[in-house]
Amino acid sequence: MTTISLTGGGPQRSPLVFLRRTAIAAAALLTAFAAGPATRADTAPPTAPAETSGLVQVDDMHTGALLLKSTEAGKYLEAPRLKTDVAITVTGPIARARITQRFENPTDKWVEGVYVFPLPQNSGVDTLRMQIGDRFLEGDVKERQEARQIYEKAAAAGIKTTLIEQQRPNMFTNSVANIGPHETIVVQIEYQEAIRLDGDKLSLRVPLVVGPRYNPLPQPVFTGVAYDDSAIVSVSAPVPDRDAITPPVLHPNYGKINPVTLKVTLKSGVALAAIESQFHPADIARPDDKTATIELKGPVPADRDFVLNWKLAANAAPQATLYRETIGADSYYLAMIVPPVGTTVPKRQPREAIFVIDNSGSMAGESMGQAKKALSMALKELKPGDKFNVVRFDDTLEVLFQDAVPADAAHITTAYNFVTGLEANGGTEIYPALQAALVDRTPNDKTRLRQVIFLTDGAVGNEDQVLAEIGKSLGRSRLFTVGIGSAPNSFLMEHIARLGRGTFTHIGSESEVDARMTELFNKLESPVMTDLRVADGVKLETWPNPVPDLYAGEPVVLTAVTPAQSGKVRIEGRMGQAPWSAMLDLATAVDGNGVSKLWARSKIGAIEDLRYHGAKEGDVDAEVLKVALAHHLVSRVTSLVAVDVTPSRPDGETLTSSEMPTNLPHGWNFEKVFGEDPAHPYVKASLDETMLTKLAMADTPKGKPGEAEEGVALPQTDAGTDLLLLLSALFSLSGIGLAALVNRKPVRK
Repeated sequence: MTTISLTGGGPQRSPLVFLRRTAIAAAALLTAFAAGPATRADTAPPTAPAETSGLVQVDDMHTGALLLKSTEAGKYLEAPRLKTDVAITVTGPIARARITQRFENPTDKWVEGVYVFPLPQNSGVDTLRMQIGDRFLEGDVKERQEARQIYEKAAAAGIKTTLIEQQRPNMFTNSVANIGPHETIVVQIEYQEAIRLDGDKLSLRVPLVVGPRYNPLPQPVFTGVAYDDSAIVSVSAPVPDRDAITPPVLHPNYGKINPVTLKVTLKSGVALAAIESQFHPADIARPDDKTATIELKGPVPADRDFVLNWKLAANAAPQATLYRETIGADSYYLAMIVPPVGTTVPKRQPREAIFVIDNSGSMAGESMGQAKKALSMALKELKPGDKFNVVRFDDTLEVLFQDAVPADAAHITTAYNFVTGLEANGGTEIYPALQAALVDRTPNDKTRLRQVIFLTDGAVGNEDQVLAEIGKSLGRSRLFTVGIGSAPNSFLMEHIARLGRGTFTHIGSESEVDARMTELFNKLESPVMTDLRVADGVKLETWPNPVPDLYAGEPVVLTAVTPAQSGKVRIEGRMGQAPWSAMLDLATAVDGNGVSKLWARSKIGAIEDLRYHGAKEGDVDAEVLKVALAHHLVSRVTSLVAVDVTPSRPDGETLTSSEMPTNLPHGWNFEKVFGEDPAHPYVKASLDETMLTKLAMADTPKGKPGEAEEGVALPQTDAGTDLLLLLSALFSLSGIGLAALVNRKPVRK
């Protein structure tokens, strides 16, 4: 068994090596600390000290609310409140969603609300409206920096404005400035996505909460030796935007906030069979056999993903569907082809299975039980002739066996006991775990399928670092992900599987483990279809390109653009060892509103993936910008901004900015994620930053509301930056000098 500490421990080294590395780390990290990431105080309109008017005391509160500490002892300013309505219409394989967010200002002050919220990772966000009175202002897609400048200029001028920015493909920020005293601002966004088909089940997943992300700290990187033998060190920041993706998180002892109402209208066009709201109680109405309405039973707190599953009647399930949207001279197509189920089971090939299990703090509670049960099932599925290993990680890394071992009774028992004894604690250092799992000591072995199975919630902020490693080190391995818990980072889970030429599975509760893992085992046996490509026929620009391998139950899903509205296209590949092909007749396509957005979103995703294969950042940004602007989509380099025409905040009134808190995802353990901290029992701002805000008592508090006296004042002035820079410079010089001393070569005599 090999154990590696990722937080300073680990194998013993010589004092000289330890001293040299300590000197390098001190110089780099202290320099990085002095520079520091930008904070809200760097970019938001200036925040003046709060006055007595509009402030409240803890005892004044009778509902859950976020309180910002003022400069007056015992007095607080309430942050904006949020209510969300979600309305989704599903037509065939396309879902169109409208999200209405109501920002309510309960105070006598002018405030800015900043809310981090999730969306499906493949969604195309294209519409923004802001309601002021009876007027709706339409948002425009702009280059990201330009949109931010427009927003900040309007905010500083007292004009109502809102900004939607993508922080990750599944994480967005809505900033709303100049919400007047006791005023409600309504912001609407719209997006669309393709429905997921797996086997005979169609699924719609609506993420409702951003789980806290673990953000690895900047690391020193040795880049060379200077002329005087001193070390040259740079700093690598795995999560340069950590501030943007770490909203405050409400302690569950103080109730739930951010209520959500949700309604889905299904218009399948063919007969529907079973319909199920997987995790939320819902009313289901079926006016006819092709239509259904699903509505949550009352508002629910935004603390876990909403998942809707449905099946089509057996005689209505199509083998191929084709949808078209024509814009100008171009026709956009969405093709979904269900491969036939073979009459013979392909011969099972022996496997080398590397199981990677996350036992970090975010997995504490229900998630850890789900992961351990899933991995125990996987161990039992191993067959004679297979090999396997187990890797577990938190902020340390442990590899059970020195190398993959035969799947015999003794080794499986050892692994089972190891998994059974795991407990959740610590940070989520997924990157070293991925590196360890991709180490292949027999890269030329053609006798076994090498499969890496990740069981994790993916609650990390360094997605780019992880995905880039797959681009460099995948080799013959295939990556399969199992997203654990009520709010997994689906973007990372699906992206790992896509780049790793595998597939992904969601497990949202322990009752699902058996069914979901059985589906995964069927997929692990062998790919159903490989070497897929558009062979000939009408010339198309298709995405994704290349088409990924398919596994049991998965359809071929393609988006394409061409001037043609007729003609035929042949898609071919291999099913097992036999050739397979399907013919699409463009003339048979039916109307599919929104297909062009899905094509553009798929193309943007493919362009972004080039970053993980060595493409230059500037070239990728330019191509993404071109597609996003042409199709009016939010992306990593574009944002939606809406601005009113006249100022509303009077001269002399200051604007207070606050990040609005999120709920802890259902089933998570607050103390395991953030640590025990009795001085701050209300809200944590991030996994590794000091707490900025506090929550007042809820209707039925479980703690002592008087403890809310603790807190941090809102930013008033510069927080000693000059002193920090001076101290950092002194420590950096000392560190570099120490590095030079220990690196100095002995003089030959």
